[in-house]
Amino acid sequence: MNYLLAISPLDGRYGDKISHINEYVSEFGLIKYRIKVEIEWLKLLFATTEIGLPKLDSAELQILDDIYNNFDVNACSRVKDIEKTTNHDVKAVEYYIKEQIAPYNKLNNHREFIHFCCTSEDINNLSYALMLKDIKQSVLLVELEQLQDKILNIATGYKHIPMMSRTHGQSATPTTVGKEIYNVYYRLLRQLKQLKHQEILGKINGAVGNYNAHMVSYPNIDWHELARVLVEDKLGLTFNPYTTQIEPHDYIAEIMDNLRRINTILLDFSRDVWGYIAYNYFKQKVIAGEVGSSTMPHKVNPIDFENSEGNLGLANALASHLAEKLPISRFQRDLTDSTVQRNIGVVIGYSVLAYKSLLKGLNKLEINHTAISNDLEQNWELLAEPIQTVMRKFGVSNAYEKLKELTRGKKINQAEIAKFIQTLELPQEAREELLKLTPHNYIGLASELF
Repeated sequence: MNYLLAISPLDGRYGDKISHINEYVSEFGLIKYRIKVEIEWLKLLFATTEIGLPKLDSAELQILDDIYNNFDVNACSRVKDIEKTTNHDVKAVEYYIKEQIAPYNKLNNHREFIHFCCTSEDINNLSYALMLKDIKQSVLLVELEQLQDKILNIATGYKHIPMMSRTHGQSATPTTVGKEIYNVYYRLLRQLKQLKHQEILGKINGAVGNYNAHMVSYPNIDWHELARVLVEDKLGLTFNPYTTQIEPHDYIAEIMDNLRRINTILLDFSRDVWGYIAYNYFKQKVIAGEVGSSTMPHKVNPIDFENSEGNLGLANALASHLAEKLPISRFQRDLTDSTVQRNIGVVIGYSVLAYKSLLKGLNKLEINHTAISNDLEQNWELLAEPIQTVMRKFGVSNAYEKLKELTRGKKINQAEIAKFIQTLELPQEAREELLKLTPHNYIGLASELF
């Protein structure tokens, strides 16, 4: 019954569809990343000669690593129990690690070096950075590249199939099905390139970013360099050397804006495919046992594209707020970013849910050659554009106006087009070439552009 009582559909109705992101963006995921940051900082302090801590052997280093590696839901519950007393989530992690090293004398004797010189934001900014690094690599890029491959596959398969365009929703110059779908692929290509190369920043420089407490404790240590070592060499992030108490979250805003652009492209695509289904250009494979309408048995509704559109809209609404809010903090720190960052997983969740819906819908598409061909055959007025262009080429006056009079707002057939061409004062060769044109072959370079 738990999922039936969930407030968010991400944890309820759709929980099974996105459960693979839980380990990254849940409360459990955030706490586990905090443990990793605290452990890596502690290990680095032990390894810093100037601090004077005893050298840890491989077994002791493994003990520390295992606090992170073996962290599970039961361990997370213990952290939450501690938090009930501390009323502070990061301090609870510190106390949990102290509990874990208590049986080991060398580690326990130096337990006060856990969270040494750290403000909570030192731990949190790095934890969210690791979260975004992992979710980007292991989930977002995987889901999006799978979707991108499907779009390319469809575009390639349909690259030679002519189709009437619908600029402003009206009949317009022919294209090919594949070319229109490849447009989407190319747009995604640019945005995914940016996502892949997006820097993910981190800092660990104390209460206001100046290493104040660090310098009082050990003035001869190059803390700036030690912070860089942790952020870049140990955690694989990009070091941000200049901050207030908080890492300013500009890179998170960049990720959110990048995701918004990706999602907007896919939302646009979802609506277009929905429209092509409505025009009967695409049919949807019938899945045994599925119901399209509760009252109309014949229907196969484009629900996957509608779900995609709705969930992309939800993701973008929240991503917009994160992108606008997170880079803003009063003076050296306020806490408004804390509650907002906890919704990073919601943005990812709705995005991934949409990607899966869109992919599912695309896998059910079948092209309707008859409907596409019939539309072209019934719109010979589409040839008004090339005819008037050739007339212009040979200096025929009022070429546009003559074609406008012949075709605007009218339905004309092949015979009427041919009759008009025969009346034109054009070289015989030009008339013959125009007579060869049909709405099916007037596609320019559409089938050759990719």
